[in-house]
Amino acid sequence: MKYYLSKRFKNVTLDALRPKVEEELKKEGFGILTEIDIQATMKKKLNKTYLPHVILGACNPVYADKVLSVEPTISNMLPCNVTLRQLESGEIEVAIIDSLAAMGVVGNPALEVHAKEVNDKLEHVLANI
Repeated sequence: MKYYLSKRFKNVTLDALRPKVEEELKKEGFGILTEIDIQATMKKKLNKTYLPHVILGACNPVYADKVLSVEPTISNMLPCNVTLRQLESGEIEVAIIDSLAAMGVVGNPALEVHAKEVNDKLEHVLANI
């Protein structure tokens, strides 16, 4: 099962691409609640070397409210993760959780409408980066 949507970019660094990702998320009503720097964390905790890799915890409060109203324990699956990572090729991959796949495992059809709307917004973000 494909659980994410992604797009690759050439001739750009993660740091240079990140503001555009955040700008497009903001246009679709998402803010960044959390950030995990995989490269720094793995170096610090395990002394392992990773290429640049960041997880942004993105949240659209309107849709968070809608899904929490339908299924309060869906909070276990929030926020929507957006990752930026450098590949061995030097390309930067931006990947976004597939909300339909993620929320589909819950088995609550009332969530699917909202998950589809969130997915549409996230696909729009990828298309506009």
